[in-house]
Amino acid sequence: QVQLVESGGGLVQAGGSLRLSCAASGRTFSSYAVGWFRQAPGKEREFVSAISSSGGSTAYADSVKGRFTISRDNAKNTVYLQMNSLKPGDAAVYYCAARGWPAMSRYDDYYAYWGQGTQVTVSS
Repeated sequence: QVQLVESGGGLVQAGGSLRLSCAASGRTFSSYAVGWFRQAPGKEREFVSAISSSGGSTAYADSVKGRFTISRDNAKNTVYLQMNSLKPGDAAVYYCAARGWPAMSRYDDYYAYWGQGTQVTVSS
């Protein structure tokens, strides 16, 4: 079992930056791939970024590529999402998710463990 807690959301002006954190419980977190997803009001949840268990592989949605960076510190059981050049369209609740498999996935169905989400608001 893995429990995930996101933090770092908030209100930021367009063009600004935020860093989200996903803190996990469990001694085997280094065996889990992690993904970030987001959901805006009235929209379906969508993939944002993912990282393999070792951190050696990453993936990004086209909409955030070049602006967002995912990383992890397995010694701290934490995954980060650095978000730069934020746009109003990035506003959403951001969720981190973990799967008990080294390989990452873009599909939310492949993730068994989810955090409660953190709100990101971007003002224009």
